[in-house]
Amino acid sequence: MQLDVVTLFPEWFEWFQTQRHVRNATQRGAELRTFNPRDYTPLSGGQVDDTPFGGGAGMVLRVDVMDKALQGIYHQDPVDLRRERRVIALTPGGRMLDDALVDELATEPAITLLCGRYEGFDERIVQHFASDAISVGRFVLSGGELAAMVVMDAVLRKLPGSLGHAESALEESFSQALGGDPEYPHYTRPAEYRGWKVPPVLLSGHHEEIHTWRRMRSHERGVVGPTARPPDPEPGETRQGGGVGGVDIFGPISADDEPRSAGPDPFGPMSG
Repeated sequence: MQLDVVTLFPEWFEWFQTQRHVRNATQRGAELRTFNPRDYTPLSGGQVDDTPFGGGAGMVLRVDVMDKALQGIYHQDPVDLRRERRVIALTPGGRMLDDALVDELATEPAITLLCGRYEGFDERIVQHFASDAISVGRFVLSGGELAAMVVMDAVLRKLPGSLGHAESALEESFSQALGGDPEYPHYTRPAEYRGWKVPPVLLSGHHEEIHTWRRMRSHERGVVGPTARPPDPEPGETRQGGGVGGVDIFGPISADDEPRSAGPDPFGPMSG
């Protein structure tokens, strides 16, 4: 896979490329490149942006600058380029990044990420040069660089050999293996700390029961919603009707732990 980033701040990605899973991916053939549109601008003084038509605060990345940058990098018309590789404009109004989209991108041989800055892109960049517009959340960042790192991080860890153990990427939050639900809770030593005990099933050695417990906890988190904080368990309270061999495999939970509505979407309606 070839991952290109068009950014005014290519030095930001030097740290990113030092991360272990990124190094693992590049050692196995993935390629990460950065390009600065200032190096290709036809304007004097390295200018890349201008004031928006119609007035308003902020500056907008110019369409002619991005055109020249993409032509200089790929030696072809950007209108044609997007038919040959995924060219992604990172913008708050784009399609929301999720695990299904990451899986889709991880199968691509080549991706270009366009990082906006200031007030973002001249809309003609998105309309005519980009094959996709993607958002990492319904909030605004100062530029697309952090969003580009999020996309690349999510995609690269899907590639074979990028993680220390192949199983690490199978049962993750929102994965197909978990039916799109958030990941189940994890515990480690000590088995009891300040009176907080690890659920007994995890200490039982019964792998089938552990699998059932994890899948149920994952589904519960999916019902409650990934942004909600799960209720704190009350000491001594257990789930009614649960258990194997007299032991509650789900562990202690609060008496009021009924499935709750996820409520209104905190991000509002998605666009596109």
